[in-house]
Amino acid sequence: MIVYPWRMLQSAPSASPTPEDTIAAIPKTIERLRESFESGRTRPLDWRKRQLDGIARFCVEKEAELLAALKKDLRKPSIEAWAAEINFVRHDAEYTKKRLRKWTAPQRVRTPLVAQPGKSEVTKQPLGVVLIIAPWNYPFQLLLAPLVAAIGAGNCAVLKPSEISPNVSRVVATWLPRYVDQGCVQVIEGAVKETTALLEERFDHIFYTGNGTVGRIVMQAAAKHLTPVTLELGGKSPVVVDQHVDLDVAAKRIVYGKFFNAGQTCVAPDYVLVHEAVHDALINKMAAAIREFYGEDPQKSPDLARIINARHHARVMKLIEGQSVVVGGKSDVGDLYIAPTILKDVAPDAPVMQDEIFGPVLPVLAMPSVDRAIRFVNEREKPLALYAFSSNSATAQRIVARTSSGGAAINHVWLHLAVPELPFGGVGESGMGAYHGRHGFDCFTHQRAVLTKPTALDPSFVYPPYTATKQAIIKKVL
Repeated sequence: MIVYPWRMLQSAPSASPTPEDTIAAIPKTIERLRESFESGRTRPLDWRKRQLDGIARFCVEKEAELLAALKKDLRKPSIEAWAAEINFVRHDAEYTKKRLRKWTAPQRVRTPLVAQPGKSEVTKQPLGVVLIIAPWNYPFQLLLAPLVAAIGAGNCAVLKPSEISPNVSRVVATWLPRYVDQGCVQVIEGAVKETTALLEERFDHIFYTGNGTVGRIVMQAAAKHLTPVTLELGGKSPVVVDQHVDLDVAAKRIVYGKFFNAGQTCVAPDYVLVHEAVHDALINKMAAAIREFYGEDPQKSPDLARIINARHHARVMKLIEGQSVVVGGKSDVGDLYIAPTILKDVAPDAPVMQDEIFGPVLPVLAMPSVDRAIRFVNEREKPLALYAFSSNSATAQRIVARTSSGGAAINHVWLHLAVPELPFGGVGESGMGAYHGRHGFDCFTHQRAVLTKPTALDPSFVYPPYTATKQAIIKKVL
């Protein structure tokens, strides 16, 4: 669905256009957005702040509708949905608004003698019209947080919600236009055909969150127009557990991070490499943590989300086949339920160790040493995150220093996402580019170099003909 015109403030459309209508309208939609951008409408700080205020109010005023949609799509526990989706976006909008004046101010830099007299500065320019394609696992946060950054930087934006989380998509498409300038922000619903049609258009930046397969398609489409991209992908984020560690705390934090949103988190622990001396003890403590968090029958727990759909349910269950299940393993496809599952004695080349699991299944592999665990990580593609657990700070720092990942946390999992001053993004197969806080503003901003020179002084020695005297002066100046 395309939501316009921007002055429509009260009632939702009575009928949705057909996919064919939506696709046919996309070029005109982009054209209108570009006209809005070229008019200068998005550049004033007051406009940007009003949009950020609108996004924050959307989060507060439509909290109930958003929570209900997240419950329908993913059976998300309300507190998880509020904290990781709605409140995350609200806080991001407020954080960005408070710092916009500082971020947008020109940055003076030193002017060398060769360019004197003169003034040198870096100015911050919006890119133009940007496309944001969101995934289904955090369908609100991963759609609206990039929008906060794009709006803060002064851009127009097209939002493409995931069709796999249709209830959140519908809430955003219906209500967001009441809170932002529809002449500059458009929501386009749909599936593969609509996304393909969008990628045929020329944008000034494409921001995609999802898997590497589609990421490559996005990058190929962007190449036709030399459009820069930010790819927030995934990867098998490892947990390295040293033998010198507080096992009780490590077990709880790993279990919490893994089974939050039923493991459907791009930075969820994907597998554990634990020192063989504490392998059995860690598994036992993680099993106890699962019982403590979700009860003897996790299917009855109100605090465990569900798998997004039957296709993904079957995909995750297939990864368990033939494995040694220590905890869990049960499922109910009718309920889209998979029990929190821990596997042991997993072969490094097993299917569950090949691709990102994206579900509530956690393989645990015994390692003879931390150094062997480091080699294990480095023999594979670079993950989106890495987690090191050790009571010895030198050991933890060594794990982080000798590996490469988009982000890292020591003695915890994925909490680095909650620090707006830290960039969030991947490296290698796990993505390119970063955002959150100032890094999101920079993602959607062109850093323009500007040199201003007066005309009162115009030394002649810089111009031809280059006499011996002029050359001597130039060599001294340079």
